[in-house]
This record gives sequence, C-alpha cells and structure tokens, in this order.
Amino acid sequence: MDSQEKSSAEAEGAKERGLVHVWQAGFCSITPERLPGWGGKTVLQAALGVSHGVLLTEGGEVYSFGNLPWRTEPGEICPKSPLLENALGGQHVITVAAGSFHSGAVTENGMVYMWGQNSAGQCAVANQHYVPEPTPINISDSETSPLLSVRILQLACGEEHTLALSISREIWAWGTGCQLGLITTTFPVTKPQKVEHLAGRVVLQVACGDSHSLALVQCLPSQDIKPVPERCNHCSQLLITMTDKEDHVIISDSHCCPLGVALSDAQAESHDSITPSTGESLENKTVSESQEEKKTLKENGLSVASEVDVGNIQPVNDEATHPEQKITGTTGISILGNVPSFLDNHVEKECLQKLSADSLQGHPETSGDIEPITEEPNPNLPSPPTTSTSALNSLVVSCASAVGVRVAATYEAGALSLKKVMNFYSIAPCESGLQSGNASLGPEGLKDSREEQVKLESMQGKKSSSLVDIREEESEGVSRRLSLPGLLSQVSPRLLRKAARAKTRTVVLTPTYSGEADALLPSLRTEVWTWGKGKEGQLGHGDVLPRLQPLCVKCLDGKEVIHLAAGGQHSLALTAKSQVYSWGSNTFGQLGHSESPSTVPRLAKICNENGIWSVAAGQDYSLFLVDTDDFQPGLYYSGRQEPVENDGLNTCTKTATLLVSCSKLGYISSVTAGKDSCLALVDKNIMGYIASLHELATTERRFYSKLSEIKSQILRPLLGLENLGTTTTVQLLQEVASRFSKLCYLIGQHGASLSSFLHGIKEARSLAILKHASLFLDSYTEYCTSITNFVVMGGFQLLAKPAIDFLNKNQELLQDLSEVNDENIQLLEVLNTLFFLPIRRLHNYARVLLKLATCFEVTSPEYQKLQDSSSCYETLALHLGRKRKEAEYTLGFWKTFPGKMTDSLRKPERRLICESSNRALSLQHAGRFSVNWFILFNDSLVHAQFSTHHIFPLSTLWVEPISEEVGSVNGLKITTPEEQFILVSSTPQEKTKWLRAISQAVDQALRGMSDFPPYASGSSVQRQEPPISRSARYTFYKDPRLKDAVYDGRWLSGKPHGRGTLKWTDGKMYSGMFRNGLEDGYGEYKIPNKALNKDDHYVGYWKEGKMCGQGVYSYASGEVYEGCFQDNMRHGHGLLRSGKLTSSSPSMFIGQWVMDKKSGYGVFDDITRGEKYMGMWHDDMCQGNGVVVTQFGLYYEGTFNLNKMMGTGILLSEDDTVYEGEFSDEWTLNGKGTLTMPNGDYIEGLFNGEWGSGIKITGTYFKPSLYESEKDRPKVLRKLGNLAVPADEKWKAVFEECWHQLGCENPGQGEVWKAWDNIAVALTTNRRQHRDSPEILSRSHTQTLESLEFIPQHISGAFTVEKYDEIKKYLIKACDTPLHPLGRLIETLVAVYRMTYVGVGANRRLLQEAVKEIQSYLKRIFQLVRFLFPDLPEEGSTIPLSAPLPQERKSFCTGKSDSRSESPEPGYVVTSSGLLLPVLLPRLYPPLFMLYALENDREEDIYWECVLRLNKQPDTALLGFLGVQKKFWPVTLSIFGDSKKVLPTTKDACFASAVECLQQISTTFTPSDKLKVIQQTFEEISQNVLATLQEDFLWSMDDLFPVFLYVVLRARIRNLGSEVHLIEDLMDPYLQHGEQGIMFTTLKACYYQIQREKLN
Repeated sequence: MDSQEKSSAEAEGAKERGLVHVWQAGFCSITPERLPGWGGKTVLQAALGVSHGVLLTEGGEVYSFGNLPWRTEPGEICPKSPLLENALGGQHVITVAAGSFHSGAVTENGMVYMWGQNSAGQCAVANQHYVPEPTPINISDSETSPLLSVRILQLACGEEHTLALSISREIWAWGTGCQLGLITTTFPVTKPQKVEHLAGRVVLQVACGDSHSLALVQCLPSQDIKPVPERCNHCSQLLITMTDKEDHVIISDSHCCPLGVALSDAQAESHDSITPSTGESLENKTVSESQEEKKTLKENGLSVASEVDVGNIQPVNDEATHPEQKITGTTGISILGNVPSFLDNHVEKECLQKLSADSLQGHPETSGDIEPITEEPNPNLPSPPTTSTSALNSLVVSCASAVGVRVAATYEAGALSLKKVMNFYSIAPCESGLQSGNASLGPEGLKDSREEQVKLESMQGKKSSSLVDIREEESEGVSRRLSLPGLLSQVSPRLLRKAARAKTRTVVLTPTYSGEADALLPSLRTEVWTWGKGKEGQLGHGDVLPRLQPLCVKCLDGKEVIHLAAGGQHSLALTAKSQVYSWGSNTFGQLGHSESPSTVPRLAKICNENGIWSVAAGQDYSLFLVDTDDFQPGLYYSGRQEPVENDGLNTCTKTATLLVSCSKLGYISSVTAGKDSCLALVDKNIMGYIASLHELATTERRFYSKLSEIKSQILRPLLGLENLGTTTTVQLLQEVASRFSKLCYLIGQHGASLSSFLHGIKEARSLAILKHASLFLDSYTEYCTSITNFVVMGGFQLLAKPAIDFLNKNQELLQDLSEVNDENIQLLEVLNTLFFLPIRRLHNYARVLLKLATCFEVTSPEYQKLQDSSSCYETLALHLGRKRKEAEYTLGFWKTFPGKMTDSLRKPERRLICESSNRALSLQHAGRFSVNWFILFNDSLVHAQFSTHHIFPLSTLWVEPISEEVGSVNGLKITTPEEQFILVSSTPQEKTKWLRAISQAVDQALRGMSDFPPYASGSSVQRQEPPISRSARYTFYKDPRLKDAVYDGRWLSGKPHGRGTLKWTDGKMYSGMFRNGLEDGYGEYKIPNKALNKDDHYVGYWKEGKMCGQGVYSYASGEVYEGCFQDNMRHGHGLLRSGKLTSSSPSMFIGQWVMDKKSGYGVFDDITRGEKYMGMWHDDMCQGNGVVVTQFGLYYEGTFNLNKMMGTGILLSEDDTVYEGEFSDEWTLNGKGTLTMPNGDYIEGLFNGEWGSGIKITGTYFKPSLYESEKDRPKVLRKLGNLAVPADEKWKAVFEECWHQLGCENPGQGEVWKAWDNIAVALTTNRRQHRDSPEILSRSHTQTLESLEFIPQHISGAFTVEKYDEIKKYLIKACDTPLHPLGRLIETLVAVYRMTYVGVGANRRLLQEAVKEIQSYLKRIFQLVRFLFPDLPEEGSTIPLSAPLPQERKSFCTGKSDSRSESPEPGYVVTSSGLLLPVLLPRLYPPLFMLYALENDREEDIYWECVLRLNKQPDTALLGFLGVQKKFWPVTLSIFGDSKKVLPTTKDACFASAVECLQQISTTFTPSDKLKVIQQTFEEISQNVLATLQEDFLWSMDDLFPVFLYVVLRARIRNLGSEVHLIEDLMDPYLQHGEQGIMFTTLKACYYQIQREKLN
C-alpha cells in the first residue's frame, strides 16, 4: 500500500516540476513536445549530445535516451523510451553531462562514472572503443602520499575530451587534443590528469565545446599576486630595458629567455618532435599575450598618454623589414608584436594581412545603442600589481602604453627567442590556421584603416583597475596595444613628461566585496580562461590560433561573469548584470550579434529591455532564457534556421527569435542544447510558488542592474570630479559610495545565486535571504546609516558647483533611474529618492517572502521561517524609513539652529530627538533673565545658554522623576558624574514626554544599537528605563582631583562603581575596582616619575580611594615594597627591597611598618656591609633589643638606640671570644665589661675602642682553673638570647593581619561564624582575582579551593580522633593555597623565616633563636586553629580512642604491652607540634637544618671520621669489635632469595634491612616521623635476630645497644648529630619517657659512643 501511495505522490509531484519538453533546433515556430516514453518523474537536470541525451531525476537516478550505439542489447541501441542506467543503482547522482557521443555522471560522494564512445579515451578507459555501462573512474592525486582519491563536483564533456572540477576547485582532464590543457604529447590520455596551469586557483565552473574548453576562475585576492620581478629568473637579464636616443627613449620589454622552451599543441597533435607549427603557435602566443601585457599596464592604474600622433605612425613597407637600422640598442624587438622581421616580402605580407584582419575587432563606439565591450570597470577586484612598483617601472609602463607597438611582451618564460621563431618561419610558411579566417586587407589598405584601428583598440582594451580609479573611465583614448601594423617612429619628450606626471587627485572607491559574502554566495570577481583549438575564434583571444594551456580572456575581466556555455565552435559568458558575451563561430548568427570579427567577446543583442539569466549553446545555435514583465521566462533562439516548407518567405532571420510556443509550456527553469534538438525543463505554477520565486529572482537581477547603473553613471563620475567640496563632504560621499558598492555587490551575488537556485530543487529553506538573512540586513543597515549621515550633514547640497553641474546635466537620467515621473520635482528630491531606493527593495523582499509562505501549510516549519523572515525585512524597512525621517528632521533643525553652535555640535551620526525651544522645559532656580535651552540628541543632552553650551553624554546621564511629596510636581532630576540639576516641565504631559524620551535615548545609547533595528531575538522589547548600573566612558572637567581624567568602566548612579580604568593627563593611571566613585578593591596604579623617566607602579588593594591592604609598590628608583598599606602609607607587615646587587646600597627589610616608617620587629639585611640586624625598630631607626650578625662570624646582641649599639650587649667572635658589657656605637666598646677568651681566661674592667682595631683596657685579668673554666664557659653562652627580642614578640603584625582577615580586632576575640564567612569570601574574591594568573591557581588547584569553601561542620558531642584527623586534613589543604588566610599566614612566616636565617643569617649562634621562633609559631598558629575549631582540646589534652587499640605488640625492653604513648590512659595527645609541624616544618627545614649543621660542625667531623674508619671492617670483625653477642650474629643471609653463608670477608650484608630503614631518617622532616623511622629500625633488628634465633626472646639494653650501634655505623648518616639535636629540641615532651623516647636516647648514646670509639 505504501509503495502505491508513494508512487502516486511522485506522479503528482512530477506533474508540477521538472517536466521535459523537446523540439528540433532550427525551427522557430515548432511546438515543443513531451519527451516520448518518459514516465513523468521530476527531472532536475538534462544534458544533450549529438544524438543522445541523459536525464537526472530528483531521486538521483540517471536515464539515457536517443541513439545509444554503445549499448550491448540490440533493443537498447534506439530505445523508444528513456532507459534507466542500472549500473548506477544504489548511487545518488547529483549532476550529469553529455559530450557528442559519451556521457558522465557524478555521485554525491564525488565519484565519476563515464559511458559511451571511447575512441579518443574520453571515457577514461584504455583500449576500448565503447563503454556500454556507466563505469567508475579513478581520479587520484599523485602529489599526495598516500594517494588520495579526488572528489568531483562537476563534469563537462566535449567531442573527444572530458573535464572534471574537483571539490578542491582544480580541473582534471582526459581524452584527446590540445583542449585538455595538459603538457603531454601522448594521446589519448586515459588516466585523469590535473591541469597544472590552473593549480592553486579557485575554479568555479568548467564547460566544453567540441574542441575547446572554458573555465570560470575566481580572481586572486590582491595579496596573492606577486609583482613581476625586474630580472629574468633563468638568465638574470633585465626584463625591461630603456635606451636613450637623442630626443626620445626606447623602452623594450621583449626579453626572450634563451633557456626556456614551450610546447605547442600542434606539435602534440602531429606527434612530431618539433615542427614548424610550433613556431606558429608560439609566435601567436607572443602576439596575443603582448596585447594582454599592454592591457595589464593599463590595468595598473597608471596614467596613459593619449597623445599618440597618428601622423607619426609609419606605414609598414619594404623598408621596414630591417628594423635594426632604426631601432638601435634594443634586444631584437619585432615590429609587429613579435612578428618576425627577417621574412621575405611575400611571407611578411601574408602575415600582415592575417594579423590586421584579426585585429579589426569590431567598430568604434559611434552611436549610443552599440555598447562597448567593457561597459563598466569592476569595482570589486583588487588591482593586480603586474609590474614592479618602482618609479622607473611606472615610467616604463606609461611610456610602453604610449609607444605601444615598440614594446614586445612575452608573458611566458618558455617563449623561444625571436631568431628561433624566424627560423621556423623560414623553414615552412604559416599553416592554414593563419591563412583561414575573416576577410583580410592588403598592405595598401592598412594605412586607411589605421585611424579607425587606433580607436578600436582603445575600445577593446578599456579595462579599469579594481580599486576603481574613477577617471580611468575617461582615458579610453589610448589603451592596450593590439597587433597594430606600423610603429611609432619616436616618443616625444613632452609625451614622456606627461606620462611620468602624477595625477593631481584621485578619489578611490574601496573594494566593495566582503569576504563573508564571498564565502556564502557566488563570487562575482571572476576571470574566464580558455584553451584548445581556436580556428573559429572560440577562445576569445582575438585570433584563430590554438592554445595548449589555459589563457585568461582579459577583456572579460571585471565583467562579473557567473556562467559559461560552450557550443560546437562558439562560447557564451553570462554576467551578473544579465548580459551575455559571445565569441567564436557566427556562421548562423549563433552569437546573437552580427559584429565582426567574432574572435573576441562581444555583447549579444537578444532582447534590449529584458535581461538574460540562463544560456545554452548547441552545435551551431544558442538558447537564451530572458526575464519578462510577467516574470515568466521567455526563451530566445539564435542560430541555424531550417527553411520552412510551403512558405515562400522565410520568416526567421539571423537575429534572435522569441520561441512563443515555449512560453505556453509554463515556467522554464533550464534549457539544454544539443546538435539538432533542444530540451527545456518546465515547472507548473502550483499555488503561485514558482511564480513568486521567479518574481524574486527577476526583480533582484533588475535591481542589481539598476544599482550598477547608478554606480557607473552617477557615483563614479561624481567621485571623479576635481572639486567636490570640503574634505568632510568628500569623506561622507565616499563612505556612501563604498557602502553602496558593497550593497550593490551583495545584490549581484544574490541575483546570481537565485539564478542557480532556479535550476535546482527550489527548496524555500535554502534561499539565501533566509539562510544568510543577517548578511542582507547588516548590509542594508550599513548603507542606510551612511546615506542618512550624509543627509544630516547637508547631503547633496554640500557638493561644490562642478558636482551640482554634473548632476543637473544628468537630471533626466536621475529621474529615470529613481523612477520619478514628476518633471517639476527638485533635483535634491530626485537624488534623495534615488539613494533611498534600497529601502524600498526591503519591502519587496518582505512581500515576496510572504507570498511564498502562503504556499505552505500554516503549521509547517517553512511557513514559520518565511513568515518570520518576511517580518524581519518589513521591520527593517520601517526602521530604516524612520531613520530617514529622523535624518530629515535633524537636518531641518540644523537649518534653524544658531550658526556658531551648529559647527561644534553637528556630527554625521548625531540625531535630534526633541528640544525645548517652546519653553516646555526650564532649569530649577534659574535666574530671571537666563535662557536655558535643552536639546536632546541620540548621544547627548545639550544645555545651551546665550552663547555657551554644555554637552552631557547620554551614556553617563541618569534621569529620575521627582516624587510629588518634594513639592515640585513636574520635576526631573538629572544626574551626571559631576553635576546634578532639576528640570521643571510646564505640564505633566511634557514631563512624561521628556522622561520617556531621555530614558529611551539613554537606553539606546547604552545598547550602542541606535542604527540597528530590533530584529535580533528578544531585543525587540523596549526597556521601561535604562539600567542604573552601566559601562561607559567619560572625561571629567570639573572635579579638582580628576580634572581632564578619562574614566572607562562601570558606573552606578553617576559614580564609577565596579571595574574600570582611570587615566589622568599627566600619565597617571588606575585600573581596577571602584566603589561610589573612589578606588576600592583590587587595582593597579601607575605614576610617572619624570626625573627618572620611569613609572612608580602599585598593584594591590584599595579602600575609599587610598591604598589599603596587601599590595606591591615598585618605585621608579628600583625599590620594591611588598606588604600592607593603610591610607596610602606602608602600614603593617611588609618587605622592602632596595636597589640591585650592583648598586650603591642594596638592602632588604622585612618586618613591621607604622605610618610609612619601620616600627616594631624587623629584619634588615645590609648586603653591601654583609650585616643582618634582627630586632626592634622605631621611626625607621634600630631602637630597642636586637641581634646583629656579620658575614665574618661576629655576633652581637643587646640594645640599640638611634641605629647605634648603645647600652649593654654581648659580642661573640667566630673563635668564641666573648665580650659582655657596655657599647656606645657600632661595634664600639665603651664602659664596664668582661672579655672572655676561648680558653676560659677573662678580663674584667673598663674597655674603650672599636672591635677589631685595638681596644684600650683598664682591668683585671683572670685565669681560672681548668675545672672551673669547664663549668663556667657554658654560663656565658647560656646567657645568649636574653638580650634578643623574645620569640613571641616577633612578627606580631603578620599574626595580627591574619586575625583581622578572620574579622577579629584582637587575637581570640570575635565570632567564629564570622571568621568562616570571611574565609569563604576571601577564597572567592581571590579566586576571581587570580583567574588571569594560572601560576597561582596551579599551586592551589580549583578543586582544593572548592573543598575549602565548605565550612567544616561541628557535630556536638565528644571530640574524637576522626574529628581531629578531619581538622588535620583541612589544615593541610588550607596551608597549600596562599588564597586561604591560614595559607597566606604560613607562606608569610616561611618567607620571613628564610629571610632571617639564610645568607648572613646562617650563623650557628642563631640556632636557639631559630628553634624558639618555630615553637612560637606553633603556639600562635595553634591559638588560631583553636579559635576556628572551638571543639579542639587545648595543648597536651588526650583524645580517647574510639576504636580499640591495634593488636598488642611486645615492648622491646620490658614485658608489658605497649600503648601508643605512655600517657596515663590510652588515647591521642593533642599538641601544637603534632598538628602543625607536618605543615610548617617541611617548608622551614632547609634553613633550620643548616643552622644545626653549623652548630654541630666540630662534633660531626669527629663522628664522621670514626664512621669512615670503622666501616672499613668486614661485618664479623665489626660485630666482634662492638661486642655483639655471638648468638645474634647472622649465620646465613638471604640475597635475592638465595641463602648465602656469612664469611669473614662479608661486608655490608648483616642487618642490611635495618640499615636501610635507618638511612631514611634523612628523608623525613618532623621529629615524629624521624622517631617512627628509629622505631621501625628497632623492629627490623628484632625480625633479623628472631630469624637467626628461631625462638622468642626479650631484649635487654646491654644486648640491644651493640647491635644498634652496628646498624648506626653501617647506616653512615652524615649529619647524625644535627638529626639528633633537631629531634631533641622539637619532639613532643610527652614522648620523652615513652618507648620512642627510650629508642631516641639509644640513638643519641650511639652518636656519642661512636665519637669515643678507638679501634685497637
């Protein structure tokens, strides 16, 4: 059932679309018939050969009909009805092509199938005369590796060749003949090959005639065209030479490289190596291409001399055969465009006859109805700089244009030298290709036709550069040289001067295409390239010679060709302006014109008033589809006519004829031409759908023609005039012209796209104005903006007299173009109507789209889309109409406005909204006689008084009505950044009107879319009032602090608020956050320092316009301060780096600042003096207790006053000499004191003098007994630290800052919930702040930050180990990111600690201070943590274990089982070090451990010497020496699973696992981790002994100690003393009496024991 329904639906559809009608060519009155036997499927495309055809249906199936001699079945050779090509079953074909006797098809995946006659290899199958079935062809690119198959878009078939266009826009060819464009001499070509000559160019379409080929190629963008080099690439000779001769200069570009040789097609055809015909084709190339060279000279936009004196052109006679006599110094220039000069008279005359006949390419333009070949230069092409742009070359080019014939151009480096060409000629005369052709003149006739020919030539070559130098249009007088017989005998110096002179002023239209439009719609920037046989002139190069490779038909450049068609011996090119250029054989009038010669493209005269939108070329006729008034296409026929029987009079002439009978068929969508038959595809107009599409296409094409006419006949000449008016006027007019050109180009593209759309499936949804609506809407809007801006500034009235005169002269033309019939209408009105025409076109789009919508069901998506688009275009049309009225209203206002102010206020984009000249609005509290006039524009509110006015930009203007309670009923409060005033309106209605007008204008100004209609989704809703918060730019004029500063950023109610940038005129700049008009939040500030020519630079936090909080200030002097600020001053903790290491006083201070001065505890590192001060400061001076260490090992601690050591102090030198007493200055002893020597002797008394340079002593010398000195010495050193700053007094500012961040005024005072809120806020803001600096966020990964933003929940109840572990985990995460207050605190503490104890601070005397400082950190951070986690017990408390202890293990030294600690009840002891050292110590470890190493240096040297000495012993000897009991000695060892006996020589094998374990002590940081390592070592020893004894046992210390001593020795730990002291100083006190404490004591004992071991 379904299939029946489907087929019936198909049949129904087939009745409407793609109906096939055929008729015989040559009969004008014959009625087309339906194709016999055709079932009626919708046909999308048809192609015809000589006697067969192919059809492509909507379903992608292919049918063949006609005479099919290649079929194998006899019944299929002449089928009665079209045959389905079953070999293509399963493939969806997208396009078909037919050659004379073969066919091709392309599938949707880019595969090519060929079938039919293959005698010349045209089906790409080798050694097969016929290819009966469609056969897939392999096209692969040999340049790619691996070989990639090439996907194809389009096919074209000739008589003996086939061309394919690939998806990458390259041409592939196969078959036979020069029309392939391949460099080969071997035919047939059965393997598709790339046409290399066009590789890299974008080919848009290919077409094939019988023996010639055409390609439509996109023009190169300007940057792709390289300038021609000045020297030849091969032989390095100059390409252009100049020879100075008395009163003239001879310029020659006839360089023929002796190293290049070109192939010719004649050679390929005859399969000879090199025959005389090569000469023919080459000679021809140089002739025709020198013409093109000339043309390119013209194209370059250079002025061309027009003073060619006809009298100077000498007739060519016998005397001219030896030009060397006259032209000296040139390199073999030929007279006649490289026609050989050495021929005998006979050959010469023959050549001249032929060439002159060929060069007569039509008649000069004498009457208005004969159109010149180039009716408009193309404004869309960037100008190709074909010649080098040097000044010499400009001159050369100018002269070359004038001297024309003297310059012989050779485009291809492969051209043979002239002498070789001559030789070929002398071997054999020209082939018939030269002699056949049009009627030729004898030499005597040349003189008479010369004048005509000069004119003709100028017409032929008229080609303007794409940047549209408008005035080139007029310089038609002289142009590119064709092969003119005769030469100019000289160039006058006057001519040279004129040629070299620059133009006075050139107005240029910008390139008018847009890249976006070119990507979405067909390009109009095209060139036509042709190659193959040219005996009938079908290549369009002005001659009848063949071309082996593609060559550009230059005179079609800029013609906007969009489609090509090739017949048997003729070619057609359809342009975007609905014109057709035709060339080639015109025997039967198939070119549609009767002009001769027909070897160059000429305009076909088909139907004067209507445009052509589709063409087809048959064997000897052409078909043209023409737009008609009722939008139903008319079909014209031009070409071979068959005589009509029974009719004496032949009604058909050689002119194009309308086939009336075809018009009755319906709407023809495409036509195809073969040899004797024509075919048309026709659509029926169901529900008006097809008619509407044709209406849209026809009107768009006509609209394009009109716009082009306006551009070429009005705009271009107008812009070319010398004196247009003021610079502003010219700029505005140029802007209009530029936007007009852009719109014009888009319409042209759209017309072309609609023409191709009508050939296809015709789905409404793929219409360009639906798919790419924004492109059209934007282009129309841009154009309307430019024309309304022009009108506002005065429009065409502004133009100067020459322009007005020009417009007046052309008033009729203007009226005609603008469709204004009233003769009395003013010129300006006509112009306005003309330039606002495009807006009318938008209404037409809307109307046609609405028509199309009615052809669909209301519920269908197509209906919805068409309906929406229609309303879009209608809305835009109305919007632009309003814009026009606004512009005219504004213009009217300017005419009445006082003159002086007009000049300053009038701007092109400014529009008037309303003004208060009717006294409807006044200023509150204004003076009695004051005049206040308010004018509201679309960008500002102007307050005008007598002679002054003030402009308030709308983007920074806030308006609100005053409530009635205030008393003023009709008041409006206006707020601007620096003023506030109240406007009083006369009536409530006026108040409402002004409030609404100002609000809307402000809103529009903020959207920045005043020129755009609300066609974007959602934005059509008008906001009631503009947002109170907005982004805008403003220049202050009043505020003393901000005068003339420019602010760009966010605003709130008249004040900068949010992110913004503020720039002062003196170079100061702030960029960051604002709050209520002041800098507040994070920001960056630069202040130029003029004296140093550098900037001061601050990056950090601000509060109420002042630096406040964390920041980094880089001074121009090189100093850098990092730390806290308050009220623009350094206040709080901060680091100041001064100078660089090389400068005079490099130093570093880190510590507390108060009101920009150092105050409180700080560390000052004076790098030049090598001293470091750690102590108290006041007013930038050292004041109070402090410590100084120097790089020479001196250590001082005591009191300071005004930067000097004053009062009591202790001074230690490196050798342990100690002075304790009074000081009066830097290192100066003064007063009572005691000096103790390293050996214990001491002197008491009065000291005076500087340390290190002789000290006066008055006192007593004591030499205590040895025993006493041992006892006393530690006393002196024990006093160290008493005069230093106590650890808890250090870095108070750092901790205070952290408390402040948590919201506490004083440590421990504040709300916990508030602190957690502050943490969350700090994390979020910091994260936003550092989004731009990934290096910070990589340290603190986003996930960590997110997890930290959740406040840990405290569940009431007993505090458990689990809760403790949670807190520990939280702290580890928090301390990992500097964005968390705790993390920041840790980072700062680490920085200050390193700063203190690294470098000069690495002094062994500072060890105790360093340890105390860490303990103080722990205590103070623990206080913070307990504040954040109030459940956390205090220091030393025990947390009960929730789970039972792990299985009991025996203690080493006693029999009782071991709990985790020796605390009274089993549990977990809370200590600050246990909680915080794992976070803190790894970061502080390097400087701390260095101090331990320095302090224990001497001890450790002794220890290490013993270790090295004892380790020389083998294991057994060492075990014996240390007194280890024999039973503990390992007997066997397991090494890699093998059991080996311990021998007397065995070394480093016993207790190896314990040794390895103990070595890990150096890799751990915290005492608890180090203690665990020691504990594991003991366990390893026990395991080893157990394995040896095979029985349970209990250690006694006497047994254990020697074994452990052995392990310690073998572990060879370099800094064991430092490890021991670090553990001792920082371990938790409660561990000292536990098991780990005993183990640690054992290790310590081992350390001291080793130092005392003596090896016997």
